[in-house]
Amino acid sequence: MLRFGSVSLFSVMDNTPELETLANLSVSERRKLLRALVALERDATPPPGSSWKWDAILVFIVVSCILLAAWIGVIAVTLPRFYHTGSWRGAWVGFDIGLLAAFAATGWTAWRRRQLLIICLVVLATLLLCDAWFDVVLDVRTSGFLASLLSALLIELPLAMLAIFMARRLLRLTLGQVMRYEGLTGQVPPLWQIPLVGPVVGTPVTRLIKARAEHRLTARPSVRSRCPGGRS
Repeated sequence: MLRFGSVSLFSVMDNTPELETLANLSVSERRKLLRALVALERDATPPPGSSWKWDAILVFIVVSCILLAAWIGVIAVTLPRFYHTGSWRGAWVGFDIGLLAAFAATGWTAWRRRQLLIICLVVLATLLLCDAWFDVVLDVRTSGFLASLLSALLIELPLAMLAIFMARRLLRLTLGQVMRYEGLTGQVPPLWQIPLVGPVVGTPVTRLIKARAEHRLTARPSVRSRCPGGRS
């Protein structure tokens, strides 16, 4: 029989929680019980995102940022200011089809109340910002510049900001519900302060080197046992 303070939580016969007993607990007692259960679950399973694959992805992203920054410098110097291109119609029609698909996916996930709505809102905001950027930049010194600028300021940019605000709002509501289930109190911290995964020590590079060294140490005995005349 499991007891929480002076209260029995589980019956002896079927080992299931006594719902009436749980309902009689105070709010602080329920939150304390939730925090204890969550702590046990975290200790029982490895924290997500702590494998070498996750660190490899982080290193790849950093290297990609460095290479992209260098590439931006190269094209900023070498590309011509004006360029005649083909498939202009296909490029914009294809982009608008993707934008239409993003709007449709956002509407469907909002109608069905799915968590995928957060991702759809971020994708939609990104496409709207790209649409505004290329419309304005590519119409510089043309007769359509004013119309593109007004469209960006009055349509694309406000819709993109609205999508970002909605995604942020939904994410904070989801995190607040998770905090409630874990027995935590208080307001949801800013998103940039909330860790993505459990706490890890060291940088991704140092963790990768350590993981590689540990892998070699564990692999050596098996390699020796397979060698003819090798010692196990």
